[in-house]
Amino acid sequence: MVIMEKQISFQQRVFVKKEDEKILVIEREKLFVEGDFNGIKKINFDVYQNLIEQNKQFLWRSKVETNTNYKQIIPYLIFSFQNKLFLMKRRSNASDVRLQDKYSLGIGGHIREDDIKNKSIFDWAKREFNEEINYSGNLEFESIGLLNDDSNSVGLVHIGFVFLLKGGSDKISIKDEHTSGELLQVQECQKFYDKMESWSKIVFNYLVQNIRN
Repeated sequence: MVIMEKQISFQQRVFVKKEDEKILVIEREKLFVEGDFNGIKKINFDVYQNLIEQNKQFLWRSKVETNTNYKQIIPYLIFSFQNKLFLMKRRSNASDVRLQDKYSLGIGGHIREDDIKNKSIFDWAKREFNEEINYSGNLEFESIGLLNDDSNSVGLVHIGFVFLLKGGSDKISIKDEHTSGELLQVQECQKFYDKMESWSKIVFNYLVQNIRN
């Protein structure tokens, strides 16, 4: 009983939400058939789409936030416009306390069962964007790769499908998990690097090294 109470207490500190939900996960050993890696890896998105469809599970989020046997599937979208990146700051009461007050380049979230019916990873990404962001203008999607970071407790239980969204307008603003969002030049984003969540640091480094505007 004492052990159970400690375990519940830890989960409550990590994940605070009034209503739990079932989210898309895949077992780590089935996801990393070619071995673990850290960083961003170029992938065939169709191959991973099939892998997820064949091995998908929908488990309670509160049960997998600290279970490293599973990876939670997250579309992670980076918005750019005229050499600028959209940088956001998460709320101080964000649902995952490990990310509270962190700066983020990534727009995205968990996938529920209703989200995936007859839809692709690209469709999941578009839904996440529309759910979290107010935007008016054209969008061009570019697939970047698979993002993994096992260096911290958040990364250990999440896997990101990274997309670069090239916008045709600067009419963009945040909705839910963030207090603010602003389009900034790359050098301006650099000023917030130390306060970025780990995934955003990895993506930022990748973009600086690989993307040519």
